[in-house]
Amino acid sequence: MGSLWIRVIVVIMISVLVLEAAKWSNGCWDEERTALLHLKSFFNLKMMEEGPDCCEWKWGWVECNVTTRRVTGIYLNVAKYYFNYKLNTSYLFNASIFLPFEDLRTLDLSYIGFAGSVENQGIEKLSKLRHLQNLSLAGNDLFTGSNLTDEIKLLSRMNSLEILDLSRTNMTNNYLSYLGGFSSLRSLTLQGNYLQGTVEIEDFYNLKKLDLSQNGIETLQSSYGSGGLINLQEIDLSYNLFDNNILAELGGCLNLKSLNLRGNRLIGAIDVKEFCGWSNLESLDLSLNWLESFPVAEKRCFKKLNFLYLEALSTNGNTTLVSLLEPFPSVKTLFLRDNYFLNNTEVNQQLHVLRNVENLILDYTPLPFNFLESIGILTSLKTLSLYGCGLTGTLPTQGWCYLKSLEELSLRRNALAGELTSCLGNLTSLRYLDIAGNYFTGNVADTPLTNLSMLHFLSLSVNQFHVPLSFKSFANHSNLKVLLARGNKFAAEPATSQTWSPKFQLKVFDMSSSEIEEDGKLQLPNFLYYQYDLRYIDLSYCSYGGIGFPHWLVENNTRLEDLLLINTSIVGPLFLPSHPNPNLKTFVLSYNHLQHEIPRNFCSIFPNLETLWLRGNALKSTIPVCLGGMQHLIYLDMAVNNLFGGIPKELAMSRSLVFLDLSLNTLSGKIFPPIYYFFNSLAVVLLRGNKFEGEIPDFSTISSTNLHVLDVGFNHLSGKLPKWLWKNTNLERLDLSRNHFEGSIPMEFCNLVDLLFLDLSENHLSGTIPSCSNLQKIQYVHLRKNKLSGPLSPAFNGSFLVTLDLSENSLTGEIPDWVGMLPNLSILLLKANQFDGELPVHFCRLYALSILDVSRNKLSGRIPSCLSNLTLILRTERDISHPLYNMIMYSAFRNVLAGSRLTIYDLISNKVYYDGELPSSQLYFLKYGAEYIEFPTKYRVYTYQGKILVLLFAIDLSCNRLTGTIPPGLGNLSEIRGLNLSHNNLTGAIPSTFSKLKQIESLDLSYNNLTGRIPSELTEMTALAVFSVAHNNLSGPLPNRKNQFGTFEENSYKGNPLLCGPPLNKSCSEGTPSASSSEEEHGPVDMGYFYISFAVSYGIILLATVAVLYINPYWRRAWFKFVEDCSTACYFFIVDRLGRLPCFRTNM
Repeated sequence: MGSLWIRVIVVIMISVLVLEAAKWSNGCWDEERTALLHLKSFFNLKMMEEGPDCCEWKWGWVECNVTTRRVTGIYLNVAKYYFNYKLNTSYLFNASIFLPFEDLRTLDLSYIGFAGSVENQGIEKLSKLRHLQNLSLAGNDLFTGSNLTDEIKLLSRMNSLEILDLSRTNMTNNYLSYLGGFSSLRSLTLQGNYLQGTVEIEDFYNLKKLDLSQNGIETLQSSYGSGGLINLQEIDLSYNLFDNNILAELGGCLNLKSLNLRGNRLIGAIDVKEFCGWSNLESLDLSLNWLESFPVAEKRCFKKLNFLYLEALSTNGNTTLVSLLEPFPSVKTLFLRDNYFLNNTEVNQQLHVLRNVENLILDYTPLPFNFLESIGILTSLKTLSLYGCGLTGTLPTQGWCYLKSLEELSLRRNALAGELTSCLGNLTSLRYLDIAGNYFTGNVADTPLTNLSMLHFLSLSVNQFHVPLSFKSFANHSNLKVLLARGNKFAAEPATSQTWSPKFQLKVFDMSSSEIEEDGKLQLPNFLYYQYDLRYIDLSYCSYGGIGFPHWLVENNTRLEDLLLINTSIVGPLFLPSHPNPNLKTFVLSYNHLQHEIPRNFCSIFPNLETLWLRGNALKSTIPVCLGGMQHLIYLDMAVNNLFGGIPKELAMSRSLVFLDLSLNTLSGKIFPPIYYFFNSLAVVLLRGNKFEGEIPDFSTISSTNLHVLDVGFNHLSGKLPKWLWKNTNLERLDLSRNHFEGSIPMEFCNLVDLLFLDLSENHLSGTIPSCSNLQKIQYVHLRKNKLSGPLSPAFNGSFLVTLDLSENSLTGEIPDWVGMLPNLSILLLKANQFDGELPVHFCRLYALSILDVSRNKLSGRIPSCLSNLTLILRTERDISHPLYNMIMYSAFRNVLAGSRLTIYDLISNKVYYDGELPSSQLYFLKYGAEYIEFPTKYRVYTYQGKILVLLFAIDLSCNRLTGTIPPGLGNLSEIRGLNLSHNNLTGAIPSTFSKLKQIESLDLSYNNLTGRIPSELTEMTALAVFSVAHNNLSGPLPNRKNQFGTFEENSYKGNPLLCGPPLNKSCSEGTPSASSSEEEHGPVDMGYFYISFAVSYGIILLATVAVLYINPYWRRAWFKFVEDCSTACYFFIVDRLGRLPCFRTNM
């Protein structure tokens, strides 16, 4: 009978499978696969998914039941974090697109960009997903301007929902009471909302975890007291406004295991009796409060307390270790990070209260100088972290050396120096030792490190050790898995010492940024030939003297994931291992001397690469077509090589690629159609400095929310600017400079509201600049050397503008006042236009200004004296990195430490101050080359960029129609390096205050109407390299030929006939006309008055002569006789001379 039932069940199961076969497609349900594709399209997700089985799609955004192959998990936020670009688009929530997933258990829609809901398809419709257990709507604007009371009530009918995350959804107090209707809810997260004041909590009887952190809550109330949270085990109330009363308000939470009150308003002494009701409390966080003590020592209240956080406390100066910690004798893990009250010698006498502590974290806490000598009494310590505690001097020989139970020790980032003390060898239980970032010296082979054979993790980085290149000192460290030695000096050894077989098999090895001692040659450590389990290796920034690519490293270590060999002097062709390595994710060989072609089998050897950097080599090859088929490739950088040919269509069609840099090669051909496909997924496209040519077609279908950076400058592209360009509304950097584009800049340009950097320089663009009012984020504008005309529109009047370069166009009209009201404007270049009117007085308000060039215009009027108020501040180097950095994740390192069961890593791995120091990830800011400008000085036009640009302070007002005197206050611009006022109509004397310009290198005052002497004080300008006052009306002796004035030749003074003295060929004598002392003291003669007085004097003399001739007839006859004789003599002289010419003789 039993066997009959078995046969029936089997037949039924087979029948069900046959009937359902139509719904399956190689393991994935057809309707669910279709729904997933619809989701990708709706949210514009750019992951490339291949194959009919959606359960096998990569990127981890789909999760399936192994047996039924139904979709059980959807994580739509994966695209945002994995590809690392912003999803700025807003969506209306539409529940219907999720309803096909009938067996859905987890739905993560965090930070997708929801702003409201489709009518009748709001979040309440998710109640139809009967199996949904975990729902995250965090980071979506669901509650602003909406009344979702009814929707929340309907959603609470979901009897299966256990985890709900509504963080940062702009929720307010009135919704909280409706959330109590979720009878099955176990975890509720409401972090970072607008919950304020008094918050009422009702009906959360089954809730075990509640997160109300980062709100503005002052008190918690419930009609049931705190009995409404009777089953609560974890509550996070951090960063609110709670005071001491919160402890009483939570008194009914009898099952509480974890309480976080970090960053509130707890103050003064806390009565320990307040905690006695929580007999199960295991973790307590009271950090960032104003605590002083726990005066009642009820030690029995904390029998189960294991974790205590008392970080960054604000104290009154009387707080002691005893007053804080005596009530907590059972604590095993204690965080006292960033506490300044411990920086006194009395602390050393109070360490007995820590006698039961096993894990002590004191990072960033200033400690007394003899702390390490006193800590020996803490014999229970297993983990001690003293990161950045300001420890100085040498390591003591007593105290800390008695901690024989110590397993993990961090002394990273202190100022400890000298050799490692021998008693370190007593700590034989050490598994983790981090002494990086100090000033330790000595040869590692002679230190007690050789005795610590239990070590799993050892970091010696950034010290002054001499490390034997063979690493034979660690021959007996059979447990060693992580060895970090970057930033030290390696000691060369005899060849015999290099040959040895290690007992350890490393997983992580880093000796980057190191050098060899004198007379040595840096080599790859020989022990690497015997390593077969490496997951991460970094040998960057070491000169190995022209070795070939160590392909054996990849061949031997089949689990290798991250290989970094930046700037290691690798030469020759890129030889690859003979067998594929499917685990390699990061392959970085930038800035070496690789030559010849990229091997054709590259893609098959490394099929799962995510990061490929070959930048700055000498590769001479076409771009391998197979790169387009690498489904996991995200970052591709092959810039600064000798690549030729075009961009393969297969590469352009990659759906996984996010970052592409092919700049500074010799690629050629049409940039389209290949670039058309780039907009599928790419966020950054850098094709600068190639030989691409032709027009860019106007594909009306192109519109990307992914593209943030497009740089195709310095090519041979032509035609008009395509209209599709202005549809990429998330563009933040656009560089089309040094091409042959023509036509106008359209009004659609104003759509680029996120634009930060714009460079359209050196094209043939014409017309006016569009008048925009929404480009408020823009910081750098370069439009020089075009044919733009008309007045200067207020398109770039945003308060963040740093650089405005409109040089060498045909802009007209007056310089608008708004230019002088830009608070962050540092560089203003308007030269070679047709601006007229006066120099705006508003320029004096440009307090961040460092470079001003308005030369070769038609400006008139006086130089505003208030220009002397410019501060010419020193800027930091112009960093025009992309604002969105790329984080290259070295998951191998993180996985190694996670699997090593190291307590210290678990406790600190999520802390920001470790980012970038341990090779678990690295931030790569996308630098596109320093900003450069052209500025004329020293009789030439120079290009300035990078650090030189930072140091340039200059003003050029030359070739205008400026009048009046030079304001003496310009001598107060003490940091200025270049001042050009030439080719104007300036009058008056040269201000002697110019002698205060100690940094000036170029001063040009030529071609004006300056008068008076050249002030002798100018010889104090010792940095002056170019000086010209040519073609003025200066007079008197030249300054003494000392300092820089001894180098100036005659050309600096020519065109001033009244000047004398060397180097002019005119000596100064007593009869030499010179400016009177009165003129020097009181200023120059006004030329207007001079002309008037001259005319009046001439008229008086003429009238006097006529009067005399009229009165005296004898003189009158003599005068007319003289005039007649002169006329006759002149006539015969002219006739006689003309008669001698051939043409006149013929006529005669």
